[in-house]
Amino acid sequence: MLRTPAAVQDAERYTAHNYHPLPVVISSAEGVWLTDVDGRRYLDCLAGYSALNFGHRHPALIAAAHAQLDKLTLTSRAFIHDQFADFCRELAALCGKDLVLPMNTGAEAVETGIKVARKWGYQVKGVPAGQANIVVAEGNFHGRTTTIVSFSTDEDARADFGPYTPGFRIVPYGDLAALAGAIDEHTVAVLLEPIQGEQGVVVPPEGYLPGVRQLCTERNVLFIADEIQSGLGRTGTTFACEQEGVVPDMYLLGKALGGGIVPVSAVAADADVLGVLKPGQHGSTFGGNPLACAVATEVVRLLATGEFQRRSAELGERLHTGLRGLIGKGLVAVRGRGLWAGLDIDPALMSGREACERLMERGVLAKDTHGSTIRLAPPLVITEEEIDHAVTQLAAVLAG
Repeated sequence: MLRTPAAVQDAERYTAHNYHPLPVVISSAEGVWLTDVDGRRYLDCLAGYSALNFGHRHPALIAAAHAQLDKLTLTSRAFIHDQFADFCRELAALCGKDLVLPMNTGAEAVETGIKVARKWGYQVKGVPAGQANIVVAEGNFHGRTTTIVSFSTDEDARADFGPYTPGFRIVPYGDLAALAGAIDEHTVAVLLEPIQGEQGVVVPPEGYLPGVRQLCTERNVLFIADEIQSGLGRTGTTFACEQEGVVPDMYLLGKALGGGIVPVSAVAADADVLGVLKPGQHGSTFGGNPLACAVATEVVRLLATGEFQRRSAELGERLHTGLRGLIGKGLVAVRGRGLWAGLDIDPALMSGREACERLMERGVLAKDTHGSTIRLAPPLVITEEEIDHAVTQLAAVLAG
């Protein structure tokens, strides 16, 4: 008797319905392959929204976690532990920044970035108390806290969670003129995703990110890059901003930083920015804990080799070539960089959800967003043959 139906039913019965997962129940995984409770294998083409860039149970990351579990898992930031300095130093070097502030989830990194930008604005830029504003983009996805959904344009994320936090200005993504018009003397930061993931892997127009950098420099405004999904090798470079030679004032990192084992996030910036924080003004009991630091340090060391960035760039070419071959055969558009793609399915053919359900039946797991769009973001350890397999299965789904 199959175990999946009962397991799905139990999950639905005892869980708040804040997600709409595919009806698959995973029990084990290795590399890019998942196995469900009935023993069926699936190719993972989502990678935990980029949290699993290095695949499931990467041996170096698992070894680091096992070794640390036998020694120390938590001290709180009331004390310093022996994994902390290595993590902060090596991540700061990877980012080319002076300082790192470790947190846990991506949303916490975004909240931290907002707080730091406001404090920088008051203490360094001289913005009058309570007047700071931050410019963001339409279609953004930075998390789901009360403050973050206050500047979301996705009604599913925002509706019925007010009253909303003030202090944000929303402009069209990719529109430099609109951005310039929104910045005033009280603007402390521009907060953007270099590629909008949840919106459907939307890549901005060429020259947009350099233009944002120039505007922020000229107007004495911090450029905050949310690289939580786009960073750490996903697009073929360590950070998506590198694709256009841009260095932001602040990186927001998460997801892949925890190696798919523990939640780890971080803010990286120079001392003139992160240095505005003083003891007692911000913190997290679990932020930068020994287990998280041990795993994340190994993640940084994997990235320092450049291997995963190269894999993403080279294999991404193969993925996008295969996907572009399906335009006019059920796909109407393909976007993305590296091993990250947003696919618009002809809405007359099927919805994104239907496509993902049919892919699941063929042993490939992906995720839909915004109607007829699906996202592909396989672990960076995927092979050429596995990429070809995923594209072949998608072609079969589109062909009906």
